[in-house]
Amino acid sequence: MTDIMIRSAVADDVPAIVAMLADDALGATRESPDDLSPYLTAYERLRTDPNQLLMVAERGDSVVGTLQLTVVPGLSRRGSTRSIIEGVRVHRSERGQGLGRQLIEWAIEESRKQGCHLVQLTSDAARPDAHRFYEQLGFTGSHVGFKLPLGP
Repeated sequence: MTDIMIRSAVADDVPAIVAMLADDALGATRESPDDLSPYLTAYERLRTDPNQLLMVAERGDSVVGTLQLTVVPGLSRRGSTRSIIEGVRVHRSERGQGLGRQLIEWAIEESRKQGCHLVQLTSDAARPDAHRFYEQLGFTGSHVGFKLPLGP
């Protein structure tokens, strides 16, 4: 995977990122690749927040993976900073070749550079393959997550 470059996303990457977010059973029900305006608005918020890193993996001229890393300063755990990995996706053509591992390893290393003491992520209960993947990378299913929808 030496021909993969992980870099900050730019606005022109948003369509490819959204397509990857929509390319599974869960994403197909909650993403709208035909209307990019809310995604571009969200991209601008992410781009201007220094605690948000929206990254893409690029092979040649193609975006083939993505993730979002959020750095969260906090008081708990003796004032520890933590990071949260979100929205990990690998293009269908790249799955099973180690790109997901490369993205997560990048996020862990960046978290160390940012002074984080803990890396966390959530994964939908309906994604058992993802759970096995994260466990293979050393993550443990130590907490139960809760969500409260606030609107559209």
